[in-house]
Formats: sequence, structure tokens, C-alpha cells
Amino acid sequence: MAHLRNLFVLFTIFMLIISFSSCSSIKFQSEEILREAQDHNMNLEREFGYDFQAYPSNYFNTIDLENNNNFDDQISRFNRFKNLEKDEAVGVTTINVDSFGAKGDGNTDDTNAFQKAWKVVCLSSAAVNFVVPQNKKYLLKQIKFSGPCKSFISMQISGTLLASDKTSDYSKDSRHWLQFNNVRNLVVEGEGVINGNGKIWWQNSCKINKKLPCKHAPTALTFYNCNNLKVRELKIENAQQMHVSFERCSGVEVTKLVVSAPENSPNTDGIHITNTKNITISSCSIGTGDDCISIESGSRNVQAKDITCGPGHGISIGSLGDGNSEAHVSNIFVYGAKLTGTTNGLRIKTWQGGSGSANNIKFQNVVMNGVKTPIIIDQNYCDQDSPCKEQDSAVQVKNVIYLNIKGTSATNEAINFDCSKNFPCQGILLQNVNLVGENGETSKAVCNHVNFVNISAVSPKCPQMN
Repeated sequence: MAHLRNLFVLFTIFMLIISFSSCSSIKFQSEEILREAQDHNMNLEREFGYDFQAYPSNYFNTIDLENNNNFDDQISRFNRFKNLEKDEAVGVTTINVDSFGAKGDGNTDDTNAFQKAWKVVCLSSAAVNFVVPQNKKYLLKQIKFSGPCKSFISMQISGTLLASDKTSDYSKDSRHWLQFNNVRNLVVEGEGVINGNGKIWWQNSCKINKKLPCKHAPTALTFYNCNNLKVRELKIENAQQMHVSFERCSGVEVTKLVVSAPENSPNTDGIHITNTKNITISSCSIGTGDDCISIESGSRNVQAKDITCGPGHGISIGSLGDGNSEAHVSNIFVYGAKLTGTTNGLRIKTWQGGSGSANNIKFQNVVMNGVKTPIIIDQNYCDQDSPCKEQDSAVQVKNVIYLNIKGTSATNEAINFDCSKNFPCQGILLQNVNLVGENGETSKAVCNHVNFVNISAVSPKCPQMN
């Protein structure tokens, strides 16, 4: 009996030790999690440039930073993707489009050869390097590179892809030339050229010839429903309409693109983003006849950094809410940009009659050179010949930061906040903004229906800023 009591005492002491150790472990784990969270917040400050002490203490409580965790997911996903590139590269299969009958002489239609090559690429269970050789020019009609595919794919474009300029070749689909559809783990890169050969389309645009009916023209390069995507080091030029469009994509890295078209080419947006999340655009040079970057509804967690823009219409969020539609964009960060000779600088544009919101937007470290309207929020946007009817509803624009914006305005109106009287712009913050006329002349700011939360070192100022 005594022996049993001793066993019971030992067992009780043993359980108490385990319990104490578990509680201590939980405590230490909790402290570690707290430290990690604090480090995470500090990393966000360093990454996105937020200086919490520079703004009113309650200001950032109005900004929803919850979705910024998606950036961590994105980074993790990209790290896995980079490892995948390295691992798969060891046993990569190389497929050359010339092996499928492509001539690359600039005159022969090579569309069929590309389609045959893609079919083999997509069905390969090993990683594939799809090669488009240099010093050749491949004439192509419409192509859809469709997935899902079995493995990692890298398309190395070293030569030139030249679009057919016969409008009849686009009779089945007037909206696309080259399209990647539903492809995961894809890299499209190289030192080659994607040439939309768009002159015939521009000449027949209603924006050039008012007597002609307005019709759609193809986007040169479209990525639709693509995840874990990298597009880098390409030259994309003279698109029929938009140059490159990301639609319903997730986990996208765009690096070192050179996008160019004449200043008078209509609707030739450089990089277009719609319904896409977790996308980073960096070190790109864009000069076209429309927006350098356009960000439309359904897009969130968009970063654009080290962007050179001009000519063109600037960096635009919108247009949003056209046709009385509901639109949402959030967590947009533009930093380290230089705009030269553009018609607008940093623009948010919404139609009357729409609904939804453009929320959590930050423009930082931007230099303007001869920009007609460097900063603009236009909630009365109207891109049509007849006047737009006044409507009661609007897309709500809120929580927008302008930090370290400087340079020259080509007109005397450097800042224009033309907000809705029913849905005024909310939570607008300006700090270290200095915009002057090109010859050192005084510029002005126009501010209608806008609520500021902080103004610090801003020129020019609206009367209500003083």
C-alpha cells in the first residue's frame, strides 16, 4: 500500500512539472509571437514608408491595414516560386519554336508553329524553357496560350514577335492579340520585342477620326487568371490598344519592362491592372499615348516602385464606377516615380453614379517635370462627347496620402481635388508637397468637397488648408 502511495505522489509531482513547463512554454511562445508582430509592423513601416509619429495619432486607425498581411503571403509565394525556378532549372527541357516550323522571317505566318510548340510545352511534366530565338522576327495572328499546364514554364523571348496588321485576322476576337489564360508558375522574359504593329488601329480610332465609330482594338499582351507569374526585361511597343494587361491574376512580379508608343496613339495604356491582387511593378520605363499605369476595379495590394513615366496620361487609379457600376480598389502604393511631360501626374478618376470605394492609397517620393496637373482627384470624370448628367451617388475616395511630391507643373493648376458633394473625399493627407510652375511661377490648388486630415509643408495650398 505504501508503495502505491509513493507511486501516486511521484505521478502527481511529474504532472505538476509538465503543467508548469507547458504554461511557461505558452508564455514564452506568446511573448515570441508578440515580438514577431512588433517586428512585422516595423517592417511594414520600413517597406511602405509610414511614419506613425508624423501623423495624427488617430489617423491610421481609420486605415484598414488588415489586408497588408497579403503582402506577406505574396513574399512567401514568390520565395517558393524562386526556389521552384532554381530546382526545376536543373532538369529543364528546352523547346525551340523553330523546331515546329517557325520561319522568323517577318513575312511568314508563324502562328501555327507557336500553337504547336505551346501544346507540347503545356503537356510536359518536366519544367520547360520555351525559346523564341534572337535575331528573328515572327509574324503572328491571335494566339491564346491556355492552361492549366503540368509544370513550370519559362518563355524566353529573345527575338521579335510582330502582330499581323490585317484587321480581318482579329474578327473572332477584337480584344486580344497574345493571351496567356489560366497558367500557373509562368515566367515570360527576355531581351526581345513584342510589337503590336498598331498604326493601322490608331488611324481607324474614333479618337483620331471623329467620323469613325468607336470600336475595340486588341491588347498586345494579356494575362488572364494567371497565378505565380513573372514578366520581366521585355520591350513592348506600338500596341494596337493597351500594351500589357493583368486580369484576375494573383501573385505577379513585373520587372524592368520598357513600354513605348507615340504620344498621339489612342488608348495605349502601358500596364493595365484589373481584378488583380498582390502585384508588384518595379523598375519600368513607360511612355505611351494614355496612362502609364492604370489600376481598375477589383485590384488590391498593388505596389509600383521606381517607375519612369512619360509621355502619357500619368499613373491613374480608375476610371471607376462607369455605367453606374460598383467598384473597389484598395491598398495601392506608388513610390519612387518620375513623371515627365504627362497630361496628369497622380490621378484618381471616378464617374458620377457609381458606388464602392477607392481606399488606402499612398503616393510617395514622386518627382514631376512639366506635368500639366501633377495631383488630381476627379470624381466627375466624363470621357464622352456629350455632357454627363449629374447624379447623386459616387465611388467613395478615402484615406489617400501624398508624401514627398515635388517638381514642376506645366499649367498654373498643380493640385485639383474635384470631389463629389454627396460623397466628399475623406482622409486626404499631404506632407512635403512642393509643386511650382515651370519657370518658377506660382501654381495654385483647387479643392472642392475634400476633407483633409493633415497638411504639412504643402505648396500650393487651397484656402481651406490654411
